[in-house]
Amino acid sequence: MSGEKGVVLVVDDEPLNLEILTEHLEEAGYEVSQAEDGIKAWVQLEADPYRFSAVLLDRMMPNMDGMGVLALMKEHPALDTLPVILQTAKASKNEILEGLEAGAYYYLTKPFDKATMLAIVKTAITDFNNHVGLQLEVSQALQTMSLLTEGEFSFRTIEEGRLIANYLAKIDPAASKAVIGLSELLTNSVEHGNLGITYQEKTDFVNNGVWQNEIERRLALPENLEKYVTLRFESKNNELSFLIKDQGDGFDWGTYLEISPDRIFDNHGRGIAMARVQSFDYLEYRNGGREVLTKINLDTD
Repeated sequence: MSGEKGVVLVVDDEPLNLEILTEHLEEAGYEVSQAEDGIKAWVQLEADPYRFSAVLLDRMMPNMDGMGVLALMKEHPALDTLPVILQTAKASKNEILEGLEAGAYYYLTKPFDKATMLAIVKTAITDFNNHVGLQLEVSQALQTMSLLTEGEFSFRTIEEGRLIANYLAKIDPAASKAVIGLSELLTNSVEHGNLGITYQEKTDFVNNGVWQNEIERRLALPENLEKYVTLRFESKNNELSFLIKDQGDGFDWGTYLEISPDRIFDNHGRGIAMARVQSFDYLEYRNGGREVLTKINLDTD
C-alpha cells in the first residue's frame, strides 16, 4: 500500500461526488484512486488487489452497481476482507441490512458530513490493517502449529485474547479464517462478560474516546482481579472446535447473531454476527451467554 495512510478507491458515477470525496480524503493524508462505475472499479481491484486499504463504493451506478462489485470482492480470496463502505442517497433499512449482510463494513447515507466519513474510513482501515497483520503472522507458523491437537488457555485482558486468537489460528491452514472471529468473541468475553460493560456503555465509551481507559479501570477493580476467560480447543475428526467461557452474568446473545437494522449505524455490535458468518461453520451460545462453542470444518483435500 502507498500513501501516508493508505489507498482508498472511491467509486461514484457523479463527478462532483468524486471530486469532493477525493479532496476530503487527500487532505486527511490518504492516496485516492477513482472509478466512475462498478466495472471500472472492478478492473482496478482485480488488477492490483493488494494496493487498496478501503473502498468507498456508491451503491447505485450504471453498468455494474455497488452490490455487484461487493459480490465479486467477496468471491476473491485477496479482496474478501477489504473493507467496503457503501454510500447511497436514499436507502431503506432493508436495503442497508442487505448491504451489511453481503459483507459491507459500513453504510453511509448521503448527504453525510466530512468528519463522519473520515472517522469511518479511519476505523475501517485501522481494523483492516490489524486483520492483515494477524493473517500475516498466521501464515508464518502454520506448519509447527498443525501438530497441536488440543489445549486450554486462561487470560484476563483483551490483548491476551487477541494473542491467543492469533496463535490458535495457526493450527491448520483452513483455520486461519478464524482469527478475526476468535478475536471478536474473546474480546466480548472480557469486556461484556467479565467486566460487565453493556452495549450502550460501550457505545458511549467509544464515542467519547475512553473505551480503552474504561477497560483498564475495570480490570483493576478488586472484584475483577480473579476473573478469567478460558478457551479450550480441540482438533479431531477433521473438525476444529473452540469453547470459550467467561465468569460474567451472561447476556442476551440471541439479538446479536444477526445484524439488526436498529444497530446498523452504531460504532460496534456486528462482531458476533460477522464471526458467525465469516469465521466459523458453527456457532452456539450456552449457559445464558457465558459460554460459546464454535467449530470449523478442516480441509481434508
